[in-house]
This record gives sequence, structure tokens and C-alpha cells, in this order.
Amino acid sequence: MKKAKETIGTFEHSMKRLEEIVEKLETGSVSLDNAMELYEEGVKISKQCLDKLTQAELKLKRLSKDIDGNFELFDGNE
Repeated sequence: MKKAKETIGTFEHSMKRLEEIVEKLETGSVSLDNAMELYEEGVKISKQCLDKLTQAELKLKRLSKDIDGNFELFDGNE
């Protein structure tokens, strides 16, 4: 079985792995022990995905346009 550390890469890869986990859990074809491992892996991946989304949101909120219409990163100290 894959461990969470091995499955975390890009956001898209993580979401695909979450879909695989949900699919396996929904079918009910895994043992209780395996279901618990999958659930734990899913929780870890979902937390990491949430962190990635939060960081992306913060970065987008810090972007601003300058007078020429170019985007620049606002550091909050201006």
C-alpha cells in the first residue's frame, strides 16, 4: 500500500489519489484494517491539499496591478 508521503506531489495528483481512496472505501471491498489505513492517508492528503489551496489563495490576494496593468506581489508593508 502507498503511504501518504509517497502520494503527495502536485495538487492534481493528490486529488486523484483522494478520488481513488474514496472509490475503494465506497465499494466496501477492503478489509477494516485497510479501510482505516486508507482513511488516515486520505485525511493527511486532504489537509495537505487544503494547505496548498490556502497558500494559493493568500498569494492571489497579495497580487495587485501596478499603474501599467502589470501584476506585482504586494508584501503588505506598503
